[in-house]
Amino acid sequence: MNIVILAAGIGKRMHSERPKVLHLLAGRPVLSHVISTARALATNRLIVVVGHGAEAVREAIAAPDIKFVLQAEQQGTGHAVQQALPFIDPSLPTLVLYGDVPLTRASTLRRLVKAAANGHYGVLTVTLDDPCGYGRIVRDCDGRIIRIIEQKDANPWQRQICEINTGIVISPSGRLEAWLSSLKNDNMQHEFYLTDVVERAINDGVEVVGVQPDDIWEALGVNNKRQLADLERVYQRNEALRLLDSGVTLVDPSRIDVRGTLECGAEVLIDVNCVFEGHVVLGDYVNIEPNCVIRETTIAAGTRVNAFTYIDGACLGENVVLGPYARLRSGTILSSNAHVGNFVEIKNAVLGHYAKANHLSYIGDADIGARVNIGAGTITCNYDGVNKHRTVVCDDVFIGSDTQLVAPVIVGSGATLAAGTTVWHDVPAGALALNEKTQIAKTEYARPVKKKA
Repeated sequence: MNIVILAAGIGKRMHSERPKVLHLLAGRPVLSHVISTARALATNRLIVVVGHGAEAVREAIAAPDIKFVLQAEQQGTGHAVQQALPFIDPSLPTLVLYGDVPLTRASTLRRLVKAAANGHYGVLTVTLDDPCGYGRIVRDCDGRIIRIIEQKDANPWQRQICEINTGIVISPSGRLEAWLSSLKNDNMQHEFYLTDVVERAINDGVEVVGVQPDDIWEALGVNNKRQLADLERVYQRNEALRLLDSGVTLVDPSRIDVRGTLECGAEVLIDVNCVFEGHVVLGDYVNIEPNCVIRETTIAAGTRVNAFTYIDGACLGENVVLGPYARLRSGTILSSNAHVGNFVEIKNAVLGHYAKANHLSYIGDADIGARVNIGAGTITCNYDGVNKHRTVVCDDVFIGSDTQLVAPVIVGSGATLAAGTTVWHDVPAGALALNEKTQIAKTEYARPVKKKA
């Protein structure tokens, strides 16, 4: 089928310079959710109609399978679909979606497509307790759809109707050009409504069928920041339910945010206020404590991430202990049974099996071997102001507190670095490295005292 996504609107009520369809829902543009759903269907042609902020929209969602069409002047939904007609295959039905209605399920759209088979015109409708602001579905005494009328054009009786038009329709494409060309803008908005095609279809003897989604939120759109926030909560609730149904333990399902894809193994526990961004994989028995942010990361079985830890672009092995208050940056690899403690930052570095950096250290651009102990206050001096250099620490090295390793440097296996040492030359295996110092004790020393005012 052809799929046309209407994404040309200004979105004045968002009070933002950003095009409405590019505002973020679960970390992705609203429009990208609609495109993902469209791709889940059997689509032959995917057309996105752009208008306000067209260039920004193109840049944000450009892909080989998307054909962009410009609606230079926003003259209504019917006019928008008209712009797509030259790129539609007339032998296939056309499904019209909206770039600001992000949570419609693919399964719902498949039911609509099926209901409109054999040349019918299909409309996705929903029944609301408060239909104010929406176009109403007008049916005859036999329940057949005979008209869709906009709120501003409806009479008092019609405004009592609770079944509303979502705007999502599927039409036989061969008839669309004639129906759209006959539209008039003699309405309160002076726009060409796609909804008026229903009357044209009926006049041509085409049956109009209605399908409703399983949940009302599937049909809800984003017109302001409040509605965007409401749909964010719907999305996150659905993600939480999905995780619970798969066996994940969520301490509070209302306090988790998934802004991407989260894959979990068996017996995973996630505490409150955790945020997952991009593609995150948690292995069996992983425990995530409160207030962690984890982005584009894989965590193997048995690992515990303690509270207030930030991970971005890392790979953690089995039975790692991380945090609290740790930060792992892009390119970090922690091998199995490594320990990284509070206020440790690691970037583009590898920690070997059973290596430990338990507090107050920075490790950047480094290869740390197995069973290395990194004392508090240790830093790798990896940047000379222009270039980055790598530090290599071989297996079984003991690094005392407050040590600086000035890269490029290699510390051989089993070496010991005394506390307070600055290492700027390679250290042989098994050696003790230290900077000689003289300690002086003045027995007659008296501390200064504060002078009285």
